[in-house]
Amino acid sequence: MPQTDVPVRPAERITPPTGRAALGLLVLLGSLTAIGPLSLDTYLPAFPGMTRDLAASQAQIQLSLTTCLIGMALGQLVTGPLSDRWGRRRPVLVGVAAYALLSLVCALAPSAETLAVARFAQGFAGGMGTVVARAVVRDLYSGRAAAKYFSRLVLIFGIAPMVAPALGSLVLNVGDWRTIFVALALVGALLATTVALRLPETLPATRRNAGGLAATAAAGRTLLTDRIYLGYALTQGLAFAGLFAYLSGSSFVLQDVFGLSAGTFSILFGANALSFVAVGQLNARLLDRHDPRPLLVTGLGLGLLAALAVLAGALLNNLPVVVAALFVFLGSLGLVMPNGTAL
Repeated sequence: MPQTDVPVRPAERITPPTGRAALGLLVLLGSLTAIGPLSLDTYLPAFPGMTRDLAASQAQIQLSLTTCLIGMALGQLVTGPLSDRWGRRRPVLVGVAAYALLSLVCALAPSAETLAVARFAQGFAGGMGTVVARAVVRDLYSGRAAAKYFSRLVLIFGIAPMVAPALGSLVLNVGDWRTIFVALALVGALLATTVALRLPETLPATRRNAGGLAATAAAGRTLLTDRIYLGYALTQGLAFAGLFAYLSGSSFVLQDVFGLSAGTFSILFGANALSFVAVGQLNARLLDRHDPRPLLVTGLGLGLLAALAVLAGALLNNLPVVVAALFVFLGSLGLVMPNGTAL
């Protein structure tokens, strides 16, 4: 049966919001998904100052980026089942409130080692909000409607890494790297307040998993033996791995290896983010005529070709090929992420 463009909803599901309420929910959920790139990219311009202030090497400071990524992954892994049992509001509210407090802990870190530990905890808390935001969409929509909604979330998610380094640079004009984490704490506090006041509970008690850890483990085993689920999960995992590899390594490759200036790198970084956002919005329009699966397959094909082109450009030391391939790769994620998540 072909997928429709309207929510497919059992009777016990709540009605999706409309009008201004729908727009407000979109902005809130998009902001929750943007916690990740904001946490990762906002403090990148402060790396030189952090190495001096904490008497640490560049590698030690970069460790805080890695621990934050690991924390985000684990936060999503743990919180997903918890939100299936307790509902959506409680875990996300705890997560964003903890994120605000842990951002302050990062701001007060006396050493690179303490910062790395605090960043892990901060990333874990931020991941709680990210995974629940996606779960809320799945509670309200399915099929094409869900894929189109995820495409709209891509707009906010894609803008975040584009503006985060610039925001970090602006904060550095009035403070130091610690001020950046204070700003992230304020963002977390604002999100926690908005969640408390505006986020509806989208998982009714009748649809929650009330079987405890044993039932959660059984559901997990079922998923791990479902080849269709594993296929979609693998595509999403690899897509995010590629995105985060780009976010963490593009500065080194383009500036240190190919010798681009910071200004030129910023322009290319913004162009690639724009490619991601633009294709995500194009995907929403294509879903009016196509199912999510063929669009996902198209995105995977483009991403594979682009990744091979990046490899070839790097081996040949050909900067134009690398730049063009990265542009296409980021664009392909605008097809892969919303459709894969919806399916």
